[in-house]
Amino acid sequence: MTIAIRPATGGDVAAIDALLRRSFPAPDEALLVQRLCIDGDMVLTLVADDEETGALAGMVAFSRMAVVVNDQPLAAVALAPVAVEADYRRQGVAEALIAAGHQHLADAGYLLSFVLGDPAYYGRFGYAADLARGFASPYAGDYLMALALQDGKVPCGVRGEASHAAAFAALGQDG
Repeated sequence: MTIAIRPATGGDVAAIDALLRRSFPAPDEALLVQRLCIDGDMVLTLVADDEETGALAGMVAFSRMAVVVNDQPLAAVALAPVAVEADYRRQGVAEALIAAGHQHLADAGYLLSFVLGDPAYYGRFGYAADLARGFASPYAGDYLMALALQDGKVPCGVRGEASHAAAFAALGQDG
């Protein structure tokens, strides 16, 4: 199996929606992605294609966040959701998608990526609750984690606010 990662296109919309609806017990993630796109808050969506079959193997999305550090706005995103088709799980697809997303975002100048999820899972990618602590957020706690995308460029000291796009609250979404 060879996987190719690329930015999603309009032609991927139906396949991404179907993947999200199969991957989660409720349609919340599919509705979240729709709303983020409609609202203009989607920053990056990547898909993984199986080069042998052409099938969509997985996807990851990063959306705009409003983050303030020491009273200064900071370029930040939220990772949510990530989904992989059942036949491709435990083969490194999610890891490849997330790593490619981090690289794209770092190259574009983003400084922080936040995620709301299982620390045991997202800790593998460098996300840590310690970096997210101190940000005022309705999701504050051990499951809100952050990752510095630009080493040494995130100011230390007083934190501020970390607000997800409106689609998260509108759907009662928690990542």
